Order: sequence, then C-alpha cells, then structure tokens
Amino acid sequence: MKKTLCELLRDCFPKDSEVEDLYWTSIANCVFNSFLSYTAIMLNIVTIHAIRKTSSIPKTLKTLLLSLAFSDVGVGLLVQPYYISLLIKHLQLTGPTCNTYKPFYLVSNFFCSASFLGVVAVSVDRFLAIHFHLRYQELVTHKRVVAVVISVWLLSAFLPFLMLSIPLDIYFHIIIVIALVVGLVITTMIYIKIYLTVRRHENQIQALQVQRVAQAGEVAIFSSLVKSAMGTFYVYIVFVLCFLPFLISRVAKEMNSSSIVLRGFHLFAITLVFLNSSLNPVIYCWKMRRIRHAVINILRKMYWYRSPATHEIPAWAGPTMP
Repeated sequence: MKKTLCELLRDCFPKDSEVEDLYWTSIANCVFNSFLSYTAIMLNIVTIHAIRKTSSIPKTLKTLLLSLAFSDVGVGLLVQPYYISLLIKHLQLTGPTCNTYKPFYLVSNFFCSASFLGVVAVSVDRFLAIHFHLRYQELVTHKRVVAVVISVWLLSAFLPFLMLSIPLDIYFHIIIVIALVVGLVITTMIYIKIYLTVRRHENQIQALQVQRVAQAGEVAIFSSLVKSAMGTFYVYIVFVLCFLPFLISRVAKEMNSSSIVLRGFHLFAITLVFLNSSLNPVIYCWKMRRIRHAVINILRKMYWYRSPATHEIPAWAGPTMP
C-alpha cells in the first residue's frame, strides 16, 4: 500500500503507542541536537569569517566553501530546533498535525540538499584544479562558480516542493538516482581520478630531479592543490559516513516498520545527519592550514578583547600569524 506524504513524514517519529518505549531515545536526541545546534551555528559562523579573511584561498574555492558553510548554519539555526520541537511534542503525546510536519520536511530537505550538492561541487572543483592545474583559472572562473552556487541553491529549493506535486514513488526514484549516481558513484570516481592524477604528477616530478629549481614554483602550487583536495576529500568521507546510516535506516524501516529498535536507530540516524554540519568546520581547521590559522587569529582577538587588563595570549593559540 502506498503511503501519503503525511504518513511518510509521521513515520519518521515515534507513534503514540511507542513513546514510552522510545522515551529515553527521544530525550537523548533532544539533548544531542540542542548541543549540536549550538556548535553548528557557532563553528560555522567562525569558519565563514575565517574563510572571508583568508586572502590566500582561491576565490573560486572560497565561494564554494562559503556556500557549504551557510547551508550548515541553516541546519543548526532552523532544522535542528524544529526537530527538537517535534520530538518534544511526541513526548507530550500531542502529536503534530500534517501541516506541522511539512515545514520541517521542506526546511530540512532544502538545507541538507544544499549541503549535499555543495560537497559534490567542491569535489568537482578540486578535480578540475588538479587535473587541469595549468588551465584551471581559464576553465573555472569566479562568475562560473557563482552560477554553480546559485544553481545549487535553486535546485535545493526546487526538490522539496517537487515532492508535493508528484507521486512519492516517482520522487524517490529521482532522489535515489541523484543520491546514488551523483553523490556516491560520480564523486567517488572523481577522488579516484584525483588520486591517479597526483600519483602521475609525483612520478613526473621525480623524473625531473635535475630541473628541481626550475620546477620549484610549479611543484609548490601543485602541492598546495593536493592539500586542499585532501581537505575536501575528508569532508566527503564524513558526509558519506553521516548520511549512510540514515539511508540504511529508511530502507530497513520500509522492510520492518513495526520494529522499535529500527525506529530508535532511525532517530539517531537523523541526528547523525545533522552532526555533519558541526563536523565540517572542524575538518576545515584540521586539514586546511590557512583556514586553521585564520580561525586561531579570530579566537585570539576574541580572547584579547575579553581580557583587556592582562592582554595575555593563551598557550593554545601558538605564535602570532602574520
């Protein structure tokens, strides 16, 4: 029997008869999301400021990273508080109406789609930067990247509303094709191609040891591209690890919708999807040295202004960056 949209949305949350069995699971998810909402907002706002302040990051990559960070701020600012409110309503046995579920669906799908497509766009950008590193600035202009970012947000806004106007089975076929083909297969192939390109260039560099001085500038540029590609690769891996349990739980729930264990797992899987928005800025700071230095400088200035009497630099901040 095919489910209506309202039945599908209600199926993501505990039924009234299951509230007692999933009480502590729901409480735990409320606590986790309260904390993760704060971290997603604060960490991404600091990261956005750091990316804007870092002039050494190419303008094209900066635009894509800012778009991804803004989508993560949206998850923490709007999606997670809404999710918490729905869980609380179920705990109070005042189940939300269909009209209450729909805005949550629209907002969550909008920002999660923007985040998903943003990860794909960054992956393609790093592939072009490494595979065509001599022609990259000619092929990938700032105007073209801005057009891609606008397209990402327009498509992210279009997909949730599409579900309201077409049969659910057709919609989910479209989403599965986009998620599996574009998200997993193509992006994975991109990083495999990046790896092969890096290995080929490393072999070429080793074969040109006699021209080391002449090649030093090109080697330094290519090394920087490889490091940025590795940073975005970790963003992609964490994205897959956060979203895969949700996809598995959805399939498992369709096969056995009465299982309390699966319903509890599904609630945690949704929280894991939201966790991705808090992890992305951590990855930027961990794997991208220039962003890490900018974040440290921002935090140092915040500490400096909060402690005007002492003006002592905390030990964790390290030496002042130029």
